Amino acid sequence: MDTGSIVEQESPPPQLPPPGDDGTRRPEESVRATAMPGTVEAQNPRLLSSLYSFLVIVSFFLVGFAAFRNTLTWHLQRFWGASGDFWQSQWDRFIDFTGDEPARLWVHSTTIFTMAVYWVFGGIYTLFDVTCRPAIIRRYKMQPGTNEPVDRRRLAKVIATVLMNQTVVGVPMAYCMYQAMRFRGLNDLRELPTFHWVLAELSFCIFIEEIGFYYAHRLLHSRRLYRYIHKQHHEWTAPIAITAIYCHPVEHVFSNLVPPFLGIFMLGSHVAVAWLWFTLVILSTLNAHSGYHLPFFPSPEAHDFHHLKFNQCFGVLGVLDRLHGTDALFRTTKAYARHIMMLSFIPAREAFPEPAKKAF
Repeated sequence: MDTGSIVEQESPPPQLPPPGDDGTRRPEESVRATAMPGTVEAQNPRLLSSLYSFLVIVSFFLVGFAAFRNTLTWHLQRFWGASGDFWQSQWDRFIDFTGDEPARLWVHSTTIFTMAVYWVFGGIYTLFDVTCRPAIIRRYKMQPGTNEPVDRRRLAKVIATVLMNQTVVGVPMAYCMYQAMRFRGLNDLRELPTFHWVLAELSFCIFIEEIGFYYAHRLLHSRRLYRYIHKQHHEWTAPIAITAIYCHPVEHVFSNLVPPFLGIFMLGSHVAVAWLWFTLVILSTLNAHSGYHLPFFPSPEAHDFHHLKFNQCFGVLGVLDRLHGTDALFRTTKAYARHIMMLSFIPAREAFPEPAKKAF
């Protein structure tokens, strides 16, 4: 069956009564015929119902928060106050060891730190792909039978390209980002921001990256750019973790480096917050490209489907995909049903199996 021909349909169209003997419909039938899905009349009840549910949920949240905010704030201040003292003392020791030269921290330390995170966690996934062990890990493959084991020559090409992007491209970009931060205004390197402010900054960075990555990614899929730039990344229709930044240098700059940096630049974040944010971004993209839907991990089904079908699921969170309708095909598949965090050790493909193919 050609999945490309599937059209998303939230509900089947109503069965219209047969026309009269003269081939026309009676007035009451015409009225019913106009209330088709997609019209204002059909959408209003659903819209009002959703709005009502949203308002109820928000109201309960506000009442609960108002009732418990004093107790909650007291506990948070005690817990995170002690935690903040711990991390501040560890940071002081780190700065005493490395020195507080901003360029060294923003350029050299950032490069070393991000490469270490990428290869330590990406290396674990790669061991799974090369050895196919432990055997139980294969139950969590999203595309069973692919990269079992991974082709060594293709893997060597990926490693070489990723290292080039991280050094030849990454180091000059780290220097440019440092200069941008200097222009923006650097924070006191020795004083860490409060935990609550870090959460606020991370939330803002997630929002900005979703916008930046989605539109940069869609642009790379345009006819003029895909063939010469983004096609390299899509050589892997069943990706493995370290193919996350296996791509053309231009793509690496404008799709992988700039979107995560935008939020940091706009807020003038502390370098430690930047490292925490970059760690989350790296872990997220490694997981999205891993080929495994592991228990208690965020679902990588959407981006894996993107590699399989090319023209679906361009974003990170899926918010803009839903807004622009670029996940319409994805939402008609079992992969969409599996696109949740699995809170048990049952593999997603077993919990939500593909429908059995009919024998003809």
